[in-house]
Amino acid sequence: MQLFLDSTDVAQIRDLAATGLVDGVTTNPSLIAKSGRNMLEVIAEICEAVEGPVSAEVAATESQQMLAEGRKLAGVAPNVVVKVPLTREGLVATRQFTAEGIQTNVTLCFSASQALLAAKVGATYISPFIGRLDDHGADGMDLIHEIRAIYDNYGFDTEILAASIRSPTHVRDAAMAGADCATIPPEVFLSLFKHPLTEKGLDQFLKDWAKTGQSIL
Repeated sequence: MQLFLDSTDVAQIRDLAATGLVDGVTTNPSLIAKSGRNMLEVIAEICEAVEGPVSAEVAATESQQMLAEGRKLAGVAPNVVVKVPLTREGLVATRQFTAEGIQTNVTLCFSASQALLAAKVGATYISPFIGRLDDHGADGMDLIHEIRAIYDNYGFDTEILAASIRSPTHVRDAAMAGADCATIPPEVFLSLFKHPLTEKGLDQFLKDWAKTGQSIL
């Protein structure tokens, strides 16, 4: 499963990309607003920091304006993926983007039927929001399973990009459910490295090694 960072913090993205474990980045209007910076500048910097896909979201709600914004975003760098909302207008725009060879990430997906429509218009990625479904009493991971089954039934190429990830458990379960990618906040990404037994075991190894008085170098 590919791991994307859900962030506009360019310094942190560069730092985590150095691990070799970051396959791409996703952004959204809320993250851009939080950064307080010019959107096009931020996207350009992120695209320089990572080789993989970088999702940049349109702000328009009407298809023709989405197309204009998306084409401008796609011109920032070759690895930009244009992010559009899962609405009727968004899917109309996605179909045209597909015809033009522009990659898309259809976001705010909350049902398998929505995901089916996104695949039919050729979306590159579909972003089901796991955490937000959990917040409303549903099991967000069930949606990943449903989309995986539908896409496999019909051989759709659209990749499932699990979004609204809240914990390492979400990451694990998305991988087990067959998601192609997961977009993860940096703090959750960092927590994937950690386990109390790993830390405890390393501490004991280091104490025992110190007792030998040896040096490898």
